Amino acid sequence: MRKELPAEVPAKEPDTAKAEAEREPAPEPEAVEPGPVEPGPAEADAGEPELTGRQRLVKGLWPPRASRAQLIMAVLLFVLGLGLAIQVRSTSDNSALRGARQEDLVRILDELDDRTQRLEDEKQGLVDQRTELENSSDQANEARKQTAEKQKQLGILAGTTAAQGPGITMTVTDTKGAVEADMLLDAVQELRAAGAEAIQVNDVRVVANTYLTDGSGGKGISVDGHEISRPYRFKVIGKPQDLEPALNIPGGVVQTLEKEQATVAVSRSNKIVVDALRSAQRPDYARSSSE
Repeated sequence: MRKELPAEVPAKEPDTAKAEAEREPAPEPEAVEPGPVEPGPAEADAGEPELTGRQRLVKGLWPPRASRAQLIMAVLLFVLGLGLAIQVRSTSDNSALRGARQEDLVRILDELDDRTQRLEDEKQGLVDQRTELENSSDQANEARKQTAEKQKQLGILAGTTAAQGPGITMTVTDTKGAVEADMLLDAVQELRAAGAEAIQVNDVRVVANTYLTDGSGGKGISVDGHEISRPYRFKVIGKPQDLEPALNIPGGVVQTLEKEQATVAVSRSNKIVVDALRSAQRPDYARSSSE
């Protein structure tokens, strides 16, 4: 017996399948609990006004937020700068040449040149002595001659030998007794710096270890323990062209003494005799290296 097969079911058209799918109910979405809503950039900026560049700079710098180390460093730098400023001011105010005239400055420079020339001459003299000693046929005799000449020079410096030569005489008349020992000591030091080779104050020879003190009760002056009376008379051997200007520089010896109402007279001479002598003293500890 022959069975008949069922007829083929025709495929659904695309439009029909799509329509049926649309008719099927869609699944319901899961419920989500509402949370806090964060404001966006636009909403955040809407609450505060926008700052300019200068306002942001001021806000970043003030109030200052400095650490302890930075504060300590700032205080130290301030103290250092203040000290430097005070030092510079005091140095400029105390300069003796601040109000000097051009002529005085030129004279001071000439004195410095003269001192340099004297040192150069002394150096050349020592070189010549060495050359003569090396080239002499009788070196022993030449050595004795140079030793005798050196002894005379050292005797003048030590005050054990009288000396004469060109120089100056300075007389300080102190009628009110206002001149003190340190003022005369400044005069001695200034004369030495100007090239003085022999100095005598009244009847006392000035040597390397000379000291000056005020007398008892503030009256009079003593030189090496010997009291000297007024007026004070300096006899100095050296180059007059260097000695006199050294005493008359602005703020120097003459002006200092005149401020104390003392009278200072300086005169040049081609022959100054320094005849006050000092006894030679044997040192207690120092000995010649050749012994």
